[in-house]
Amino acid sequence: MRGFGYNGLMPKKISLFSLVLLIVAAIDSIRNLPATALFGSSLIFFFLFSAVVFLIPTSLIAAEFSSRYPEEGGVFHWIRHAYGRRVAFVAVWLQWINTMVWYPTILSFIAGTAAYLIQPELARNKAFLIGMILVVFWGLTLLNLKGIHISSKINSFCGMIGTLIPMTLLIALGIAWALLGNPIQIEFSAESIFPAFSGSQNWVSLIAIMASFLGMELSGVHVNDVANPQKNFPKAMGLSVLILLSTMLFGSLSIAAVIPKEEIRLVDGIMQTFTRFFDAFGIPGFAPILTVLIIVGSFGGMINWLLSPAKGLLQAAEFGFLPIFFTKINRSGVPVRLLIAQAVLVSFFCLAIILMPSINAFYWFFTNLSTELYMLMYVLMFLAALKLGRPPREAQVFRMPRGTRKLACAFGLFGCFLTILIGYRPPEGIYVGGPLLYAICVGIGNILLLAPAIYFCQRLKEPGSR
Repeated sequence: MRGFGYNGLMPKKISLFSLVLLIVAAIDSIRNLPATALFGSSLIFFFLFSAVVFLIPTSLIAAEFSSRYPEEGGVFHWIRHAYGRRVAFVAVWLQWINTMVWYPTILSFIAGTAAYLIQPELARNKAFLIGMILVVFWGLTLLNLKGIHISSKINSFCGMIGTLIPMTLLIALGIAWALLGNPIQIEFSAESIFPAFSGSQNWVSLIAIMASFLGMELSGVHVNDVANPQKNFPKAMGLSVLILLSTMLFGSLSIAAVIPKEEIRLVDGIMQTFTRFFDAFGIPGFAPILTVLIIVGSFGGMINWLLSPAKGLLQAAEFGFLPIFFTKINRSGVPVRLLIAQAVLVSFFCLAIILMPSINAFYWFFTNLSTELYMLMYVLMFLAALKLGRPPREAQVFRMPRGTRKLACAFGLFGCFLTILIGYRPPEGIYVGGPLLYAICVGIGNILLLAPAIYFCQRLKEPGSR
């Protein structure tokens, strides 16, 4: 019988605490901090700005959708109720394909961090990075074949010791660095914190910060695995927002205060910062321990990101958008063939590091392209929320106060469109080609990765059901 374990008992539900850790560990990645630290004290403004125009609106809408449709988790079903199956498939495709572009960045971070256990210079060796990336990703893919209950336990463990502990230590060391009178590499003034609204390169930092907040809605595909979702999802979203905003903001400031802007490396900037701290405080022996913790935390974040988008795409595949070949699931409810297919695709994307002028350029371009694709999905999600309107009063679901809902959608749409527009502009200090070439590459990347979704929509036979 569907919904029961093989022993005839209901499977154990994910608790509120585990759900918060699942969300935080998947999103609160310490790897994003060097990219945001590039922009100095202005990141204070951009973090708060991003929270208002993206993080908080996304959390509210995702919490409402998860509570409103507890039997149908994930953006495919949410958007299907508003615009039908074709638009819903485009949304879930964007959610899935952007992760294919994102994986090379987190994988290169893991590989660059692991290099500090062997030889730090390997973090800038392309052959080493590619080899580590492929081994790690294929290993995690095989682990995810065991299902969400296994991966959520690993995720919670990794999130606690591998993300929150290093984040807290990074912030504490940054505070100690400042209190002990060490030189600060950034200035705090009204002019530096609040950027000019025209012609400021600092607005490109919005890409890195928005990329840090992607994925709040991913937990929606696990709604049936969560205890009391109508109450626990909104609570988990609220707690997660507070943790994410505080840790990312102060963690980024710690890096920006210690490492000069022109010296920050995107792939191994975290270990670069910790090494500087440990050397200054006379405790270099802590570096290997922290390296292991960070790698463990990155594994935890990867686990949820590997399985959740694939499960969302499986929902669309079951409606006939993809060949039936991809709908096969194993005893743990995992779409085996989809996971293998995405592992092959990610392996191909990772080889692009060979063509890039530098590792920083590789990291930034793929982060930007991934963010561009994801923002298109969020546009569809906010539009669907506007079209569906507030949940019925009699429904026992999470409902935002009257007027707040439209405001959240308006802010969310503004944040998405602004990020998409800024994404066509290259950052200073990272050579990724000239401005025109960069914009063309971003545009071509968006078109090529969106095109398969259009093709699969056209092959769907309408009218009819599954």
